[in-house]
Amino acid sequence: MLEALAYLALARVMKALPFSRIAPSLGGRALETPLVHDPSDETAIRRVAQAVRVMSRHTVWESQCLVRAIAAKKMLERRRIESTLYLGTARNGEGKMIAHAWLRSGPFYVTGAEEMRMFTTVAAFGSNKRAERMEGA
Repeated sequence: MLEALAYLALARVMKALPFSRIAPSLGGRALETPLVHDPSDETAIRRVAQAVRVMSRHTVWESQCLVRAIAAKKMLERRRIESTLYLGTARNGEGKMIAHAWLRSGPFYVTGAEEMRMFTTVAAFGSNKRAERMEGA
């Protein structure tokens, strides 16, 4: 839980920076990771999702969708588990543009799944840590 709090704080700082500056740290643009996963990662993915969900409710700063997605992505990267962060847009009931972010790892939606269907994906950032580890070996 403390790790989630630390990554939520880092993600909140990152969100305050120009997006062009943080985008490279989110993974490869337009890179989507596979829907398959290593079954041994499932427990870690679920724990990260739960920790970010719980701790985001207790921060003194705003920890909405983008902050939660970045924090979970960084926690999964630390565990060398691949994920894809999606950004989407839609129009609300008054016709104003709104945005949403969500994170997927394998077949699991780690953050933002509740609202993602209302949004059109405009960007995806994937991290394939397993491939990077294999290339470096």
